Amino acid sequence: MAGHSHWAGIKHKKGRADKERSKIFSKLSREITVAAKLGDKDPDMNPRLRTAIQAAKQANMPKDNISRAISKSEMSGDKNYENLRYEGFGPSNIALIIETLTDNKNRSASSIRTVLQKNGGRLGEAGSTAHMFSNCGVIHIEKDKIKEEEIFEIAINAGAKDCINLDNIFEIITEKEDFYKIKTEIEKKIETLSYSSIEWRPLNFIDLAKDKSDELIKVLTALEELDDVQNIFTNADLKNLQL
Repeated sequence: MAGHSHWAGIKHKKGRADKERSKIFSKLSREITVAAKLGDKDPDMNPRLRTAIQAAKQANMPKDNISRAISKSEMSGDKNYENLRYEGFGPSNIALIIETLTDNKNRSASSIRTVLQKNGGRLGEAGSTAHMFSNCGVIHIEKDKIKEEEIFEIAINAGAKDCINLDNIFEIITEKEDFYKIKTEIEKKIETLSYSSIEWRPLNFIDLAKDKSDELIKVLTALEELDDVQNIFTNADLKNLQL
């Protein structure tokens, strides 16, 4: 299952322009606000909120921004966001799953459709690409935090599907429904995880030639610039893309 399909996880993270940084913080803030609105304001009691805050910290988002995002959830009359998934195809018929957090699904669908059509892709029906992916939880732990035998035992006892020994990390794969439960168990032993999220992992990866990779990067970048888009997954093998 190890692979590279999550656009946000593969892009270079050094030297971000202020504009890009601001957009990333905006998306992270929105997820924190929604997570706090839907559950407890205490991250220890709300796994989704805890995961959102961890992602914000990994992106070096200031504590004040995080606090503001949580406080925003208490404002009456604030926008109601919903998680919506769009499926489609990019250039070379590459499959895409686009997750949004939006207060206007018509706007989201229209803007995503426009980006895809302008770049040789198309928006598909629900289910048109999801069958090419596995929806699963992914947790990464740096190898210096725990011994291999120990993390394997914790992961399997907690109900994980797999625990993989990669170059610098241990990667734990969970069923989507078990993600927060297993993550909570692991956090009892390891305070800081290097990454954790629910992803769409392709069942089969597709390698692209250089010119086709460039076309795909253009589409992924344009999609990410849309305010409503939170995550993008593809069955192209992103680790070979030249960013």
